[in-house]
Amino acid sequence: MVLTKSKEMMQRKYDLLVSEVGLEPAYIARRPVMLCLSVEGRLRPRYYVLKFLKENGLLADRDSNYDTIFKLTDKAFVEKFICPHREAAPYLAQDYGAACRGEVPSSFRSA
Repeated sequence: MVLTKSKEMMQRKYDLLVSEVGLEPAYIARRPVMLCLSVEGRLRPRYYVLKFLKENGLLADRDSNYDTIFKLTDKAFVEKFICPHREAAPYLAQDYGAACRGEVPSSFRSA
């Protein structure tokens, strides 16, 4: 599947994963399915949610396996990473939905 993607699209995904998310190239090479996922619809919105949760002390480092998180279904991702934080971050679901539509808020909001 990776070989069917355009060089430009692959580069955008790789750049996001390395530069913004901070993953090592070797980590990505062992998990090429991440390069087949949508930047706008999955990778970037989920990264923003995880970043928000970490910055606000709502996510332990052990819960940060990006490969697994990026491959979760949308329903499973919401149930595991958004629903448990409804009280602490009431706008997280709304912000995640906006990010998935490409309307990324300048920063995710907290209560």
